[in-house]
Amino acid sequence: MENMVVAIIAGLFSSVLTVFVSKKINKAKFEVFIEQAKAKAKIIEHEAEVALKDAQLKAKVECDREFKNARKEYENMLFKIEKKEKELNEHLENELRIIKRQKEEIEDNNRKIVILREGIEEQKRTYEQKTLEAIKILENASGLTKIEATELMLEKVKEDSRATIASIFRKKYKLAEQNSKQEVNNILSQAVTRYAGEFAAERLINNIPLNDEETKGKIIGKEGRNIKALEMLLGVDIIIDDTPNTITISSFNLYRRAIATKTIQELLDDGRIQPARIEEIYKKVKAEFDKNIQKEGEDVVMELGIKSMHPELIKLVGRLRYRASYGQNALAHTLEVAHLAGLIAAQMGGDAILARRAGIMHDIGKALTHEAPGSHVDLGAEICKRYGECETVINAIYAHHGHEEPINVESAAVCAADALSAARPGARREVLESFLKRVEEIENITTSKVGVTNAYAINAGREVRVIVNAQLVNDDEAVLLASEIAKEIEEKVQYPGEIKINVIRELRAESYAR
Repeated sequence: MENMVVAIIAGLFSSVLTVFVSKKINKAKFEVFIEQAKAKAKIIEHEAEVALKDAQLKAKVECDREFKNARKEYENMLFKIEKKEKELNEHLENELRIIKRQKEEIEDNNRKIVILREGIEEQKRTYEQKTLEAIKILENASGLTKIEATELMLEKVKEDSRATIASIFRKKYKLAEQNSKQEVNNILSQAVTRYAGEFAAERLINNIPLNDEETKGKIIGKEGRNIKALEMLLGVDIIIDDTPNTITISSFNLYRRAIATKTIQELLDDGRIQPARIEEIYKKVKAEFDKNIQKEGEDVVMELGIKSMHPELIKLVGRLRYRASYGQNALAHTLEVAHLAGLIAAQMGGDAILARRAGIMHDIGKALTHEAPGSHVDLGAEICKRYGECETVINAIYAHHGHEEPINVESAAVCAADALSAARPGARREVLESFLKRVEEIENITTSKVGVTNAYAINAGREVRVIVNAQLVNDDEAVLLASEIAKEIEEKVQYPGEIKINVIRELRAESYAR
């Protein structure tokens, strides 16, 4: 029992001793750790001080360098400013010296003028006095007053000169009568010689070159869907297989053909040729053409020196670019007439600018003949009256087709210029004009039908492509519509061969996911 107690006591003592020793050891380790941490902190603090000193030194060096550069730049700018100021002061001093010298010269000249004026006044008074004395002497010697003598002298001179004046008048009148025709021809020939109008024969086709034959396949598309979409949307005939590396666009309508050419060129440059893209490019190109028509008219008006004109008339002038008369481009013809009329009017002493204005307006009605019934003369006169054009312009529109007599030189000049432009060799082609009228008449018959949205005469007028509104015309009515159009064309139009009527009905459904 005692041994057990001793063992327990010994165990407790060893445990207490172990705990005490462990605490001492841990305390010693903790103190070591604290010392190590203090040493590391001192090292970090020393490194931070060194880094700070380096940063401060670098910042000071950089600051000194920037300050030196700034100071140098400031000194350079100050030197330039002082130099400019010195030059300006010298220039001002020179100008002041010149002004002072000119002022002295002006004052000197003024003094001389005053002296000369006084001398002239004195001489004038002396002359008047001497004249009065001479008149009194003559009146006393002749027994006539000054007024009586003047009347007597004038009467005598009139009697002596009457026969001479009559003789000169008869000679000049006879000479003018003999030479009038020659003078008029000289005026016209000089006007024509001074103006050489540009003329390019309008064709019914446009050609677009291709880099390779593979591009043709893109234009045609899978199962021909691309070329079908192009022809339906553009209203032209697209010929691909006739010429290597070339696309041919055929249409009688210049405006439609130009839009088709530009659209296909844009598609070729873009590379993405499919129906949706074709429609997108077509709308973009058509908007650009409509905008360019206004600019075209403004350029023409500016070229002719006309200062003001109503915007709607300017737009109609631009639209003449895409109209033709007997194969002659309408804008080229009106420009030619305007220039010639201005030259002729100037030669005959008239207003050249007014003559050019009347010349550019004389065929303005042709820009409306696709949209409104009536002759281009009546349409042109009506639109010019509506937008406040002067009487000379209205008279020129009527007179150039013999509806009225010219009222002045400018109107007569327009009539002469129109005849010259139309009559020169190569200006017009009757056969082409009759063809264009026939094709236009076919399109007008087609578009007059209910439910037709667009109609295009293609393939030299041998086919009519009719686009109808799918909501107004069903499949059965489309067949009936084709028959009605064909029957009316047979009754009203003279044409060789046969004309194919192709009615196209397409229903599009659109919706948006939002």
